[in-house]
Amino acid sequence: MATGFMDQVNHQFDRAARFTKHDPTLLTQIKACNSVYYVSFPVRRDDGTIEVMHAWRAEHSQHKLPTKGGIRYSPDVSEDEVMALAALMTYKCAIVDVPFGGAKGGLKIDRRKYSQGELERITRRYTFELVRKKFIGPGVDVPAPDFGTGPQEMAWIADTYVSLTGGELDALACVTAKPIAQGGIRGRTEATGRGVYFGIREACDTAELMKSVGLSRGVKGKRAVIQGLGNVGYHAAKFLQEAGAVLVGLSEYEGAIATPKGLDIEQVMTHRRERKSILGFPGATDLVSSEAVLELDCDILVPAALERVITAENAPRVKAKIIAEAANGPTTLEAEDVLLQRGALILPDLWLNAGGVIVSYFEWLKNLSHVRFGRMQKRYEEGAARRLLEAVQQSTGKQFTEQQIGFFTEGPDEEDLVNSGLEESMVSAYHQIREIQQRHDAGQVSLRTAAFISAIDKVSRTYEEMGIFP
Repeated sequence: MATGFMDQVNHQFDRAARFTKHDPTLLTQIKACNSVYYVSFPVRRDDGTIEVMHAWRAEHSQHKLPTKGGIRYSPDVSEDEVMALAALMTYKCAIVDVPFGGAKGGLKIDRRKYSQGELERITRRYTFELVRKKFIGPGVDVPAPDFGTGPQEMAWIADTYVSLTGGELDALACVTAKPIAQGGIRGRTEATGRGVYFGIREACDTAELMKSVGLSRGVKGKRAVIQGLGNVGYHAAKFLQEAGAVLVGLSEYEGAIATPKGLDIEQVMTHRRERKSILGFPGATDLVSSEAVLELDCDILVPAALERVITAENAPRVKAKIIAEAANGPTTLEAEDVLLQRGALILPDLWLNAGGVIVSYFEWLKNLSHVRFGRMQKRYEEGAARRLLEAVQQSTGKQFTEQQIGFFTEGPDEEDLVNSGLEESMVSAYHQIREIQQRHDAGQVSLRTAAFISAIDKVSRTYEEMGIFP
């Protein structure tokens, strides 16, 4: 039985590989983690004491370069975890046709116990170690945020890298999800949560899938539970609510709240900022623990925190008809078997939460081209649309108001283009996965297995085209 996180990922890989005809040696190569770097280094705390930090960076596959993956700050970080997450990144990038290999990094710290100055010193020293061992660079390995990190840490990484490499033209492409002023891209903050929404929307619009779980088509009216209100969970909740879903349960590390009448995500977040907790929200019931939210009666459960929160122990009590994996690896193998046997639909993490890496790819391209998306074509497209409307006015005699002209002729800005590219990538990958599932016996091939088959086929094709495995 698979016990470690990497074991779980490899077991899922093996399940899918049985439905392919690729060379067994090639499959072994794809599974193998190419490089793992462990480092310890001292950092001076604000009180003058010295603490030794423990950190890792794993590059799972270099079949395409650079490798790509987030950096997480968590007391639970381990070598097994970063290797497993790096492997998931390889498969995720392949599924959504982003030309990166997979990587992941982590520092074993609880960021809540460190000051801003301490976090800056830790991040900059970690970056120095990555530079020294060539585990970072625009064409080598490009980090991004993960659990416990965000744009501020990415800004420190970029600044440190630029300082150490001096004069490198594309230096800012060494990391993504940076602040806009430092080469970031509009739409990146919401990208993963928006991608989760696009994925849920597509699945809920598939009549056959909805019939299999006893639900009607569409997101509107469906009861949703979000576990974890970080960047991903918050934005997934926001977009689901805007689409008409009813948020019946929300949780964070301090606790969970629920009400069948529905929760307004913005009001809950305001309450949390004021009270430092979601507990005690007016009109909602406080649950006995954060994990209790996973067992609420709902249509859509969105685990958006850490891995392996749905296990063999609590899976029999999970009532959701759709489990939408916004986090990496939130469902264990044993739990997945329990959920599938009772007819639940699992939207797998290695496709559903790929929005972050898709938009990170756009940011990387922007940094390499040194041109903001939309800058070249926005005014031209607006002018072309205005000329078309003027021709319509002349031929029909109908006069448009300035407000109508403005609405119909507005050209796309950077965020419009980013969101359009994100939607296209998520929707296209979903239909590829569904086509693979339908090609096989749906009783044997879940959406997760179909996603792995898609990844295996695409990575294998790269090796075969390189002539390594003819």
